[in-house]
Amino acid sequence: MKIIHQVHPEDFIHYTTQQIREKFLLDNLVVQDKIECAYTHYDRMIVGAAFPVNMALQLSTYEQLKSEFFLSRREIGIINIAGNGNVLVDNEKIEMGKQDCLYIGKGKQKVVFSSVNKSSPAKFIFFSCPAHLEYPTRLMKPAEALPAELGSLDNNNHRVINKYIHLDGIKSCQLVLGVTNFKKGSIWNTMPPHTHDRRMESYFYFDLPEGQRVIHFMGEPQETRHIFLNNEQAILSPAWSIHSGVATANYSFIWAMAGENMVFTDMDPVPAMTLK
Repeated sequence: MKIIHQVHPEDFIHYTTQQIREKFLLDNLVVQDKIECAYTHYDRMIVGAAFPVNMALQLSTYEQLKSEFFLSRREIGIINIAGNGNVLVDNEKIEMGKQDCLYIGKGKQKVVFSSVNKSSPAKFIFFSCPAHLEYPTRLMKPAEALPAELGSLDNNNHRVINKYIHLDGIKSCQLVLGVTNFKKGSIWNTMPPHTHDRRMESYFYFDLPEGQRVIHFMGEPQETRHIFLNNEQAILSPAWSIHSGVATANYSFIWAMAGENMVFTDMDPVPAMTLK
């Protein structure tokens, strides 16, 4: 499991493009018939993917966790971004369609991912962080996520945010998670941007057509940098950094947070005219 250490903003401003990619980009997560994970020191979040095609894949513990099983002291949020699949949680099989969200609480011992049809396999993207209470396993469909429509076509950011795991949705200890989908003709996310010093965040970009790119902006508001991403890649955002992106075509992204609180609106706005 790849380990990502924290970066201080005063160091970040001196980074080359390659250093930014090494410290914040999570690539090669979606690998056929494998589970791949990255352990981050940003609120101890783990970002991973399971891509079962020819076999079921069991989520096992890692040496870094020093635990009997993966969820001994953790919770996990899972989004399926592709074909229909199943997740076995101990002895309960849960069916997941595209953009369904599954929360599994602390204490569950067995998590197994599988696809219903290998010709149209599921792709499970997951985010895990430490947990102190046991909340029940819960599946949520996109229609149940109380979609919030934000932005406008005039500003190229007309989008629908599906909030799954949050204060008024699926209960968790500290994980907050959702999916953003764009209306036709809109390509900007989270612009104008914000920071939230009380939470880290990670974006996983998907459904970007072949040959297209995402340009993700990060850094302190007066010291911004950018990074180019491909489809099905993730980026980490420290608490001190803005997190905003634009793409050369329509796309979707999963956003996941962990930290001090679970209030979705707890953010510090950064007016676009103040960015540098």
